[in-house]
Amino acid sequence: MGLKLKPLSDRVVVEPSPAEDKSAGGIILPDTAQEKPQQGLVVAVGSGKVSDSGSLIEMTVKEGDKVLYGKYSGSEVAFDGSDYVIMRESDILAVL
Repeated sequence: MGLKLKPLSDRVVVEPSPAEDKSAGGIILPDTAQEKPQQGLVVAVGSGKVSDSGSLIEMTVKEGDKVLYGKYSGSEVAFDGSDYVIMRESDILAVL
């Protein structure tokens, strides 16, 4: 993927899927009515979390995974002209 943004610890960088611009019934939605996307593509992962005993707990998601995450999860950032969400792995609800 070649992203120059490397998350730390148990954080992941997700590229959100584009917001739907049409409703299920085919009505075109203006920007103000579009829902925040809750799924996206993992583009970078951290090395994992260090447990209390000092051992590394490896990440379960990997680059290229399509994931579902909570509506208000993570922090939105812009980097190299693209928008991303950086969140902890625990904020990811499922791999699709």
